[in-house]
Amino acid sequence: MNMMTANVIAPIPPRALEETGLNVVVMRDILLKTMFRTNTDTASALSKLVCLPITMVQELIDMCRKHGLLEAMGTLHANSGGEMGFQLSDSGKARALDALAQSEYYGAMPVPLTIYREQVKRQSIRNIQLTRQQLLGAMGHLILPPDLIGQLGPAVSSGRSILMYGPPGNGKSSISNGIRDAIGDNIFIPRAIEYAGQIITVYDPIVHTPVPVEEDDPTALRKRGMQFDQRYVYCERPTVITGGELSLDMLDLKYNATARTYTAPLQFKSAGGVFIVDDLGRQAEPPQKLVNRWIVPLEENRDILSLQSGEKFEVPFDTLVIFSTNFHPNDIFDKAALRRIFFKIKIDGPNQSDYLKIFQMVAKKRQMPLDEKALLHLLKVKYPTIDNVYANYQPIFLIDQMISICEFEGIPYQMTPELVDRAWDNMFVKDEVIVH
Repeated sequence: MNMMTANVIAPIPPRALEETGLNVVVMRDILLKTMFRTNTDTASALSKLVCLPITMVQELIDMCRKHGLLEAMGTLHANSGGEMGFQLSDSGKARALDALAQSEYYGAMPVPLTIYREQVKRQSIRNIQLTRQQLLGAMGHLILPPDLIGQLGPAVSSGRSILMYGPPGNGKSSISNGIRDAIGDNIFIPRAIEYAGQIITVYDPIVHTPVPVEEDDPTALRKRGMQFDQRYVYCERPTVITGGELSLDMLDLKYNATARTYTAPLQFKSAGGVFIVDDLGRQAEPPQKLVNRWIVPLEENRDILSLQSGEKFEVPFDTLVIFSTNFHPNDIFDKAALRRIFFKIKIDGPNQSDYLKIFQMVAKKRQMPLDEKALLHLLKVKYPTIDNVYANYQPIFLIDQMISICEFEGIPYQMTPELVDRAWDNMFVKDEVIVH
């Protein structure tokens, strides 16, 4: 039976070894390596570690016993419900060591790439339809131009690439995070995938946030918990945020030569979710080069990865990519690259009216009393010195500066022209010649 999570269909648990899609020798070796590395000796404990039903684990155990790789310990575990314990025979230890020499991977059985492709389609980010209310709900704390939600909504619902550009300090990063919060449902992330005998770990506790799932009581007559393939972890849709540190090699498979295993790159870990490239133009690689790397994935919903052997293979690319930059797009991209980014949205600074709304909202939150004389000084004296260019970050900056000064001077929170001047001086650095 397929379980639904919002609009996401859960991966069906395998009922027989062949339904895992894995070669039986691969499963046998992972079982032996797991027993060798963890000293686990009962079918129920191994079932949790390799993420297969107990009946299938017992079948693998029986197979290993038949080939002389495992032997029964001859005693029942009192603390494991009277279960029989098993241990590796000498030839079982030799086989486990041989398998570990080829790959240190043990634990959860991987999901074959072909099977995972189908799950990606079932939980695609492109299946999401956001409403204006959902987007407003996730961004209600931001003061945004009235038409911006109308531009963002269709862009996010399309699941296509978005470029947000405009002067710094106007909330491009906050808007990106708001988009992530608005999406807000859950999907299934494979612990690892298998391709051509190679195992690639995907689930990453740094990127993925598991959602608690009610487990079935094995003694209960009626099953109540969500039934799904335990080789997956039920998680919030992932978000990967990178900034100036992003380099092209972070988008390649990572091979660990010691463990002889692969780790999925960032964009693969973010499948079904959002990949935010913040501060585009601040990376060591030119922006044009970074976007060129995304061209095929963005246009064809597929990515090409390479194994150590040089063999290239195709993986699904199902990610909402949000680029955010303080530069004008024409300064950092050629026309061909710009054409391939589906939505281009300018995030401008606020006008004076919106600036005052933000100032008022921050002051209320910080419990800073507003003062008309100080505000007039700010608007009539200070802002003309920077051509009346307002930015969303400025009210927070100025109010926090005044609070710090008040706390240092031991006076109640207050706003005065003098405090405005002191706060302003910290917001901008004066141009001056430094004599060495």
